[in-house]
Amino acid sequence: MKILWASPLPPVRSGVSDYAVELLEVLGERARVRVVEPPGWQRPDDWPLAGRVDLVATGVEAATDEVSLVHLGNNPHHLWLLERLGRPRTAVVFHDLVLHHLMVEAAELDSEPGNLEERLREAHGESGAALACARAVGFTGRRDPFFFPAWQPFAAGAEAVIVHSRWAYDVVRRAAPHLAVGQITLPVADPGEIDRLAIRNRFGLEANDVALMHLGFLTPEKGLSAILSGVAAAARAGVAARLMLVGEGAVGSELMRAASAAGIGDRVVATGWIAPDEFPRVPAAADLGVVLRTPSAGEMSAAAVRFLACGTPVAVGGRRQFLELPEPAAPRLTPGPSAPAELARLLAVAAEGGEVWTRRRIAARETYEAKHTPEHAAEQLLAFLAKTFVSSGIA
Repeated sequence: MKILWASPLPPVRSGVSDYAVELLEVLGERARVRVVEPPGWQRPDDWPLAGRVDLVATGVEAATDEVSLVHLGNNPHHLWLLERLGRPRTAVVFHDLVLHHLMVEAAELDSEPGNLEERLREAHGESGAALACARAVGFTGRRDPFFFPAWQPFAAGAEAVIVHSRWAYDVVRRAAPHLAVGQITLPVADPGEIDRLAIRNRFGLEANDVALMHLGFLTPEKGLSAILSGVAAAARAGVAARLMLVGEGAVGSELMRAASAAGIGDRVVATGWIAPDEFPRVPAAADLGVVLRTPSAGEMSAAAVRFLACGTPVAVGGRRQFLELPEPAAPRLTPGPSAPAELARLLAVAAEGGEVWTRRRIAARETYEAKHTPEHAAEQLLAFLAKTFVSSGIA
């Protein structure tokens, strides 16, 4: 199999660029892969893929015996990739089924007034056109992107679409039955051997601390209120709960005010930015991870998979893609007002430890090893591409 891969790449701090490096490291051992350099990109001194894939200039197109793999996410880092859509032998990887922001950014780059209206009409008919008219006079809603996800135009002209969850697979199949659709489970790199105690010591956690960890920015859309309320409830019940926030800029004044209002201002542990070679092992410091997003775009969370890779159970919102993870590894939080109480109960069980929590830890790692390693994803990807493009003589 020969692949021309186009996506954001490090040092862009994007989940898709992390995904690219972690999957390409093993994909390059199984196929001949050429990787397109993003505009203005300079190869980092510590580029980990030397000798595994070939780098080619931004404007290079797929050869007649290559599959073009174009990766799209919902941010401006993917704008340069749009001109690659619709070319022969192209498979589009949707890392998000809400591409509303990408559409808005693309329309703003065009000189034609009314372009956004045309694009949203293509995606959502007259309702989409009406939304564009409302935007033009300053009326927008925070949840507009989820009511008008606008991914369909980005699939036009593609021969195949790849997603990371069964929920997304079903959505695309219903909306575009003419397309070949593949579900490739979301992988992350194996963190390798882990000294959990050493990692906890590094962040100042005591032996009896029960650490709830969130990766990345914690915002209202990612369950800020439920998470703070859950930690506060656990603390009132006598659990030595700590909230660990991992990532650059994760703690701001708004969050700390909310934590103080909940009575847990002194229980927040912030790591700041973590170097990429160390980051995959950090979730091992937690007793429980948490991944909540309301509303959800329906795609699998790399943060959730990173917890599983470290053998750390992760509490997830109990809907859509998260229901695809086994409950022992990913206990569900019921969406709505009961979520904080459920989170507090999980923290209390984690504090007790014992066989119950040991089984959850084992289930977390087993889930990762069974479905979310880069090796597993690479094999799935190659099998799907071979099946889909065999009529083109690519194998």
